[in-house]
Amino acid sequence: MLCSSEVKYVKGVGPKRAEILKKLDIYSVKDLLFYFPRTYQDRRINAEKKEPSFDYVSSFKGTVKDFFEIYTSTSLKIFKIIVASEGKEIESNLFKRAKRNFDVFASIKNKIKKGKEIFIVGRADGDFFNPKIGVEEFYFPEDENYKINADRIVPVYSLTSDMDNKTFRGIVYKALDCADYVNEIINPYYIAKRGLLPRVTAVKNIHFPKDLDSLAAARKRLIYEELFLMAMAWAVKKRQTREIKKNRSYEIKRTLLTPFKNNMGFEFTASQKKAINEIFSDMNSPYPMNRLLQGDVGSGKTVVAISACLLAVENGYQCCFMAPTEILAEQHFMTFSRFLSSLNVRFEILSSSTHKKKKEEIISKIANGELDILIGTHSLIEADIKFKNLALAVIDEQHRFGVRQRATLRKKGENVDMLIMTATPIPRTLFLSLYGDLELSILTDMPPGRKPIKTFKTAEKEAFEKTKDYLKKGGQAYIVFPIIDESSKTEIKSLIAEFERINKEFSDYKTAMIYGRMKPSEKQKIMRDFSEGKIDILCATQVIEVGIDVPNANVMIIQNAERFGLASLHQLRGRIGRGEKESVCFLISEAKNDEAKERIKAMCETTNGFELSEKDAYIRGVGEVMGVKQHGDMEFKIASIYRDREILNWVFEDRDEILKEDPYMYKKENQALKKELRDLYGEKWHIIDLN
Repeated sequence: MLCSSEVKYVKGVGPKRAEILKKLDIYSVKDLLFYFPRTYQDRRINAEKKEPSFDYVSSFKGTVKDFFEIYTSTSLKIFKIIVASEGKEIESNLFKRAKRNFDVFASIKNKIKKGKEIFIVGRADGDFFNPKIGVEEFYFPEDENYKINADRIVPVYSLTSDMDNKTFRGIVYKALDCADYVNEIINPYYIAKRGLLPRVTAVKNIHFPKDLDSLAAARKRLIYEELFLMAMAWAVKKRQTREIKKNRSYEIKRTLLTPFKNNMGFEFTASQKKAINEIFSDMNSPYPMNRLLQGDVGSGKTVVAISACLLAVENGYQCCFMAPTEILAEQHFMTFSRFLSSLNVRFEILSSSTHKKKKEEIISKIANGELDILIGTHSLIEADIKFKNLALAVIDEQHRFGVRQRATLRKKGENVDMLIMTATPIPRTLFLSLYGDLELSILTDMPPGRKPIKTFKTAEKEAFEKTKDYLKKGGQAYIVFPIIDESSKTEIKSLIAEFERINKEFSDYKTAMIYGRMKPSEKQKIMRDFSEGKIDILCATQVIEVGIDVPNANVMIIQNAERFGLASLHQLRGRIGRGEKESVCFLISEAKNDEAKERIKAMCETTNGFELSEKDAYIRGVGEVMGVKQHGDMEFKIASIYRDREILNWVFEDRDEILKEDPYMYKKENQALKKELRDLYGEKWHIIDLN
């Protein structure tokens, strides 16, 4: 069996389980071997040292003293086993619901005997004098899978509901028979230089390590490999981009740029001017622009992007402006309307809610060159959207899009200039790692007149009373909830359930609510009314996290603040403090775990997005912070940019050394690496094109 074989050929899989594994993006044996454990359980009986970060379970080996079945008055059955272990008798209970369509007791009834040795895994209950355990797994020494699941460090995987860890472990264990076909991709010189395990050994040990040291060595090798492949791909992508020449140029005519600047009513900040100059320089270069515009919430990224659009339009080219949500696209359309309505610029908005007749009209106009700028959501990348001469694509909140969507948008024109924007502050190490093919512009200062937002953790009653004081002075408020509907978790407040109570509490004020499932037209009307001051309090979910710009809104209450990540809390808070009024954010939280408490504390201590982003990456991991987990794109399987900084520095050093000596990877020792890059970042992610 080869690693390129379909996973259904692994013993114990077959066509039915292969369909289940596809839900995990596991199609081949190699996919299976590189589907790494989420964590581990240390089931070793006499281990000298155990890893506290592992998923904790109780496990022990003993002799069966007695066993019997108990029928309760309900549908619940209990199979009770009394096990003698290390001088104690442990009551072990195996539970089964009668309605379940399989008899979990059958296998144990056929094998269990008094005096027989058994290995139990479960969750402890009772106390030292009367130990009890709820049995989750049990094994007898003669079982085929005893060596996989008992008295060892056991892998725990993130799986779907129709695949359990015990079954999956058995499948992986059998697949490791073909691990010798996992070819080495890294030059032996660098393996020796960095003290890395061979690839095949690392793959075996990452799933079934014999001890903590072998697991650490496997992790080191696979972390290096993951970061190395990513860094190589970005370097190749950047080189390939610079080898492409575009057949257009721009002239700064100022027929649109100067009137736009005059219409703004304020001066660009120093960092906005610097970013615009960098963007214009890229657009005027012979190579396609690939630039990331990074700016904290409220720093004025949109007017910088509009400047780039106007340069293209002045020269007779088209632009598109893609946002992740309809609310954000609508907000951008309103901004364009405010600044460009008096200028000779033709722009429209397109989204999934655009009326069919209107959509057909827009499609016709953009294809015929009768529109200069098209603003929209994912609708812009639909196959029937064809531009006459697209020159510039702007993507806002880009981490909410997948790399495939970014590539699809770029293909709408010829060697399109790409400007990507994000309000998630990205420390430089993270930028180099996740966006190594891009140039970077940073907006470091805020527009004049902005006051710092004060943030407090407080009780709900106090937050409500202080909010009323701000409303009396003419302010407006957001009240944010983590969920729309009621949850089984009674401590979580939901928008719909709480809205009536909010209405009563603030009966002297006009309230409204907004959430993702509402019709786009309803959402647009509510946002317009709130923006015009017709609504005093807007109750919302996280749907307002990006793109909402209401300068008069100066109060925010975030319910169950512990349910949000730091990046989301910071983005939400950025919806206020956009005018000249004093602004305040109240965090209502009954956080009990240390991680949540740390997030709340960080929010109260700083409004600096970079500091918060760095803390968030440490707490939750880069995949969560950047949103890539939601899209399945570019998510690290095992590496962490922050935890593994030393290895990341090795990677950059080794990558630069290799590409300096062999930029096109023609040498024999780099052929396997080249193939791996082509398979992963070419065929799978469509980032690079390697022959």
